[in-house]
Amino acid sequence: MSKPTTEQTILIKRVRGWMMFDWATQPFYTLGLTFIFGPYFAGTAAEYYLSRGLDLTTANANAQSIWSWGQALAGLIVAVMGILAGAYADSTSRRMPWIWASSLVFVICSWMLWYMVPDGSAMWSSLFFFSIAFIAAELALVFTNAILPSLGDSQDVGKISGNGAALGYAGGLLSLFIMLFFFFDEGGKTFGLGLEPGFGWLDAQNREGTRAVGPLIAIWFAIFMLPFFLWVREGKTPNRLGGLRRSLADLRHTLKNMVKRPSLFAFMGAQMFYRDALNGLYAFGGVYAVLVLGWGQTQIGVFGILGGLSAAIVTQISGKYDQKLGPLPVIYFHIYVLISVSLCIIGMSRDSFFGLALQEGSALPDVMFYICGAAIGGSGGGIYAASRSMMVRHTNPDRPTEAFGLFALAGKATAFLAPLLIGLFTYWLNDARLGFAPVVGLFILGMLLLRWVHPNGDQ
Repeated sequence: MSKPTTEQTILIKRVRGWMMFDWATQPFYTLGLTFIFGPYFAGTAAEYYLSRGLDLTTANANAQSIWSWGQALAGLIVAVMGILAGAYADSTSRRMPWIWASSLVFVICSWMLWYMVPDGSAMWSSLFFFSIAFIAAELALVFTNAILPSLGDSQDVGKISGNGAALGYAGGLLSLFIMLFFFFDEGGKTFGLGLEPGFGWLDAQNREGTRAVGPLIAIWFAIFMLPFFLWVREGKTPNRLGGLRRSLADLRHTLKNMVKRPSLFAFMGAQMFYRDALNGLYAFGGVYAVLVLGWGQTQIGVFGILGGLSAAIVTQISGKYDQKLGPLPVIYFHIYVLISVSLCIIGMSRDSFFGLALQEGSALPDVMFYICGAAIGGSGGGIYAASRSMMVRHTNPDRPTEAFGLFALAGKATAFLAPLLIGLFTYWLNDARLGFAPVVGLFILGMLLLRWVHPNGDQ
């Protein structure tokens, strides 16, 4: 076997460095959004409303509603800023400064989640910091994804995208193990090992073990982004003339031309709906477990472990099928799985399953939701990696950041829609379970629009 050339070695390190972004950021989504902070926030908010005299059902509905409003607003901001910042970065040929700036904001705001005390007094400020961290993570993702087309051809990109996402989910799973075994403090002891939270340095009564999720996310990111910043380099191309005015003109031109590209236009529309529905499942899965099934953090931890394992395995397998069959069949398959999961969530409660009464204490809802968690993890990772690969097939090589700004726009332009609809349905029906109903409709709309997407893109 011949020794790799210097250029090949640089490319290999560049690919590995690029994939480390997923490893560095995934704990925010795994620990922050879905399995630790989100459920903790919902439980704390519900207790706060109960202490204000509301009944249990209304308190739970209010807790889910305010979490959804925060997600909706953050998604709307990402939708606007992602495409504008992407267009500006392409017009100036500079992306790394944006990643540095977003990373700094992300670390600071993630750390601030430590101050979400259990009496609910910091509820609104914690929701603010979480939302800003979410915006920063998503903006960094726009510029990182723009580097993907330069890492290989269309077939290689599918595998690289799948492997990167799978690595990210593995990192999320490892961070979840660390959080549960050494910090999580339900009942005053850590999950599985039964240790004092933080090796006895943290106060379980004030939920400091759970609140340590913020500093853990921040430290993890700061350490594991180092390979990215060391190995992923921008070219020495000087900044183009025109700045903001030129970038806005280029963006208008791109948006006008998108209408003339039916495959890209349909793909953007499809993503708006199915990725928004998926984000709804991510953001509210743990919240649902707490408010509807009455799960404690131990059960949510097992749920997260199953989801993380499934995500790491299924996403890598999906990357291989993407390389073999192309991304479109992979996307279709995972949408069908996620529709089935959503229907199961809507039809299930603690005492019934699709209208059939269950015996008191039945384990069926718990078992079914564990299966749902594994399916959400696996299909969520697979559909995202395949969508990223499909975007490469629609990307203008001269303006990749703008293209992935559009990709973020497609994922976030209606990112407020799922949380907004979940919040409205929860409020109108006064039921956290039935509040999930709009998710099914969003998945179906996305699948219908995929009919006009060409399997090989339009390049």
